[in-house]
Amino acid sequence: MLKITNSATVNEDRWILCGHLAGLWVAELRSNWDQIRDRSRGRKYVIDLSDVTGIDKRGEELLGELKEEGAEFVAKGLYTKHLIENLNSNVRRGRSMRYPRRDNP
Repeated sequence: MLKITNSATVNEDRWILCGHLAGLWVAELRSNWDQIRDRSRGRKYVIDLSDVTGIDKRGEELLGELKEEGAEFVAKGLYTKHLIENLNSNVRRGRSMRYPRRDNP
């Protein structure tokens, strides 16, 4: 399960995620992203992954897409920080993203 909370300020749209970014929840985040972004007026896009407890391959791929669309990330766990570092370096280098497999579901 994934809880998505949105907040907005004059300068920023923020998505706060809590739970697992996996399975059907990946499509839910994409839909929510598209809806909020469509009505955004050039604000900064921030996705807070601090309370995400798991991310599957589709979730990782979506985060890569959102990064390419302008998302910035906040993370606190080791795995999530590593994932964000990979997103940042791969987007800068223009490479496709490859992540280490996560042992825990």
